[in-house]
Amino acid sequence: MIRPDANRSRTMRAVKSANTAPELAVRKLLFSLGYRYRLHRKDLSGSPDIVFPGRRKVIFVHGCFWHGHDCKRGARTPKTNAEYWRTKITRNIERDRRSAATLRDQGWRALTLWECEIGDRDKLTTILRDFLE
Repeated sequence: MIRPDANRSRTMRAVKSANTAPELAVRKLLFSLGYRYRLHRKDLSGSPDIVFPGRRKVIFVHGCFWHGHDCKRGARTPKTNAEYWRTKITRNIERDRRSAATLRDQGWRALTLWECEIGDRDKLTTILRDFLE
């Protein structure tokens, strides 16, 4: 039988930071709208998920839980090791703010899309077109 902590470790190792389902959905929509982009530019602060170099615009697609969104999914607190998770998510939020500020200082505009926003295709299309025009 697998110990609970070993099971959790296996689960956490499976969590991806790039090419997630929400990110792929945004990329597919952008492509269908005719936009072309670059992915995960490591030379830019925060390694944005989607980059439009000619427009100097980037998009971050954030998971609500991992980046501390104020929606129902993002506001939940794990029952075990709660202090660890609170600290980790707080660090993620601070890192995201620093990355956005650095990009802004370098002349880039950043859009953060939350996992919970991805489901409404019409609203997402409007958000993306407004940002990219």
